[in-house]
Amino acid sequence: MRHWHVSLLSFCCFFMFLFLFLFLLTPYDEISASRTSSFDLINKTCTTCSHKSIVFNYTFCLASLLEIPASHMTNLQGLAIVATELALRDATRTLSVIKGLLRNETSGRRQMKTACLRDCDLLYSDGVVTLVDSVGAFLEGRYGDAGAWVTAVMEGTTTCEEGFRDVDEASPLTERNYSLFQLCDVALCIMNLLGSDVLSF
Repeated sequence: MRHWHVSLLSFCCFFMFLFLFLFLLTPYDEISASRTSSFDLINKTCTTCSHKSIVFNYTFCLASLLEIPASHMTNLQGLAIVATELALRDATRTLSVIKGLLRNETSGRRQMKTACLRDCDLLYSDGVVTLVDSVGAFLEGRYGDAGAWVTAVMEGTTTCEEGFRDVDEASPLTERNYSLFQLCDVALCIMNLLGSDVLSF
């Protein structure tokens, strides 16, 4: 099963690079002509999602999607893949940070913080695998399953953050938890738009 997850993760990375490759091969005049429409799609997507949730960050959504060249040359389905890939990259990096923090922690006064980090380590380890599964489900058109798994990852970031608060410890992961939560929220909103009966895009 683990080999299957690794293979799918490799496929997802290839899929992302394929987007970039196609972007680079697109003639300049076609790129120029599409820039306005692609920005409009991203802007409309982020605006629509921000109207659906009070915790959704429009500015974060816009900046995150515009940062990736592939998002400038794709449709709504492609934006969902980009957002989920960004979340996967973010979760993987944060997992590495957590493991580094655990190596530096000591016993004694730091036991509570270490326990929180261990909980976050488990949550992010599960989250990485769950995001890979979500991409697989999305590519198969199972938007409901993909969205449910992305939601689980969002809940994991909240649980990680609340763990420090519950023991009155300063969280070293606040910004990273927020970033992953928002990236997942972008992906989830787009999946919900795609899975809705009435699609306004």
